[in-house]
Amino acid sequence: MKSSELLADAFSRIGDIVGGVLNGIDVARINWRPGGTGNSVAWLVWHLSRGQDEQIADVAGIPSVWRAGEYVARFGFALSPGDTGYGHSAAQVDKVRVESTDLLRGYHEAVLRQSLEYVRGLSDADLDKVVDRRWNPAVTLGARLISIVDDCVQHAGQAAYVKGLPDVL
Repeated sequence: MKSSELLADAFSRIGDIVGGVLNGIDVARINWRPGGTGNSVAWLVWHLSRGQDEQIADVAGIPSVWRAGEYVARFGFALSPGDTGYGHSAAQVDKVRVESTDLLRGYHEAVLRQSLEYVRGLSDADLDKVVDRRWNPAVTLGARLISIVDDCVQHAGQAAYVKGLPDVL
């Protein structure tokens, strides 16, 4: 198996988890926040998609799906257009509410398609390229891609957990 195939498989698994979370969930449940202040499924899926989108766009040197697909306006959140949810306060999490799963699913699937297109075109040598010198050691493309997968899988798992929680919390 080539590294590009392994990465494509890993990114596809994120899509599988997110698809399962979004299947059969209603609007009240997707926006529900455990304990009134926890992260909702909507926020978790939006955040993992935004993080993946911006980081892939950065390393690929392409526009993010969020901007190119005009998702900023389509979602209409009262947030900065560049916001990915990183470090959000409870008040900011409240601003991420959806009226149906369709737009959120569509955005996530568009991000996944762009990610898969990018990683499928990589060679093993590409993965050694340094993409971020702000860290010591400097971050290679391979390390960045694994970091993206790791973060997204964690958030997707959190979304699945929140979906299954009882409403009484």
